[in-house]
Amino acid sequence: MNVHFIAIGGSAMHNLAIALHKKGYRVTGSDDEIFDPAKSRLEKYGILPKEIGWFPEKISRQTDAIILGMHAREDNPELQRANELGIPIYSYPEYLYEQSKSKTRIVIAGSHGKTSITAMILHVLNKLNIDTDYMVGAQLEGFEVMVKLSEEAKYMILEGDEYLTSPIDRRPKFHLYKPHIAIISGIAWDHINVFPTFDIYVEQFKIFVDTIMPDGHLIYSNDDEKVVEVASTARKDIITHSYSTPDYSIRNGITFVNTGKEEVALKVFGKHNLQNIEGARNICNLIGVSNHDFYEAIASFQGAAKRLELVKANGTVSIYKDFAHAPSKLKATIAAMKEQYVGRKLVACMELHTFSSLTSEFLQEYKHCMDEADVAIVYFNRHTLAHKKLPDLSVEDVQSAFGKKDLVVFTDSKEMCQFLKSQKWEHQNLLMMSSGNFDRIDFKEFANEII
Repeated sequence: MNVHFIAIGGSAMHNLAIALHKKGYRVTGSDDEIFDPAKSRLEKYGILPKEIGWFPEKISRQTDAIILGMHAREDNPELQRANELGIPIYSYPEYLYEQSKSKTRIVIAGSHGKTSITAMILHVLNKLNIDTDYMVGAQLEGFEVMVKLSEEAKYMILEGDEYLTSPIDRRPKFHLYKPHIAIISGIAWDHINVFPTFDIYVEQFKIFVDTIMPDGHLIYSNDDEKVVEVASTARKDIITHSYSTPDYSIRNGITFVNTGKEEVALKVFGKHNLQNIEGARNICNLIGVSNHDFYEAIASFQGAAKRLELVKANGTVSIYKDFAHAPSKLKATIAAMKEQYVGRKLVACMELHTFSSLTSEFLQEYKHCMDEADVAIVYFNRHTLAHKKLPDLSVEDVQSAFGKKDLVVFTDSKEMCQFLKSQKWEHQNLLMMSSGNFDRIDFKEFANEII
């Protein structure tokens, strides 16, 4: 098979390109910009484009399929050439479905927890030597790539993103996978540039439920009223299973989950992670993993990258980074830190980085979501607003939206770093939350400067 990627440098796209290359396909690609880690990884496998840009001559009648990334525009010259030649064009999720038609497809959906639940399942199956194909939205420890495709694996684990499929297909990605087993971990409004109202956003999950295969399974969080409402719309031929927060305790800084037979010490913490573990356990049970084997394996799970990831710690200070950026995620992550580290103050920083978070209307959704932090800091870059073609925000706008009187707001990353370095770091933790990186902060280097 000769497969060409239009916009090969994307996080998801380059991982799929590597997966197909490892499967034995002939992979080519183009992009108008490619940065690390994609650049280095594509180069390692010999599939990095020799030149940056779009080259219609790369597309020929020998090309079996085109995979189109979200970064490409509708008027892309390579896309136009492919259309002229009548070459099949697939979006990223469409091609993943094509590769998994003969497998049991397991799709992890939800506004939060998707990556963690997917990572938990993969960790357990890897520990138990159960072969599976997968697509996950973060680099996982012990896994070389974020996408694995094979002929042999019986299962395909897919992180089900609700964002758009491609520039020419406006359906949410998770509508295309047709799962045999699906889970919805939570629903909290996101992606307002695509789903302008909460009702429209919720409707996407109802459509997702309707894509479950006949006699398939839907696992859902009973702790989320909106998820329960969506699950109630499932067809009669879909088998539903609910889960909720398990019984747990925290002793000497370690979280223990009560399995009903014993207490299992975990390396992760937070009520949201315990809920994620329950969701993962329910899925693993459905594919034949016993509770005993599941808990034995999950005990060594250390979390996915940037999901309450410990950067550095000493006896009195711990510094974490997290992907949290939506209001519900901020609230859950801050609550987890406060519950796990009783007696320590918490300095919580978040970056307004996504289109939704920088929109004045959606900004009001952040009201009181950082109230539990002892010191709450919000950072945003006015250049990001300009790049996303959004109206300017004032410091006062942000302070008013969050509703926390002593909220500290920065628009200069260096000033924020200086403020943090000036704090007395003893018996208090630092939590850095962003889907970006606070304008190129090296978290490890920054942590070394603090403690």
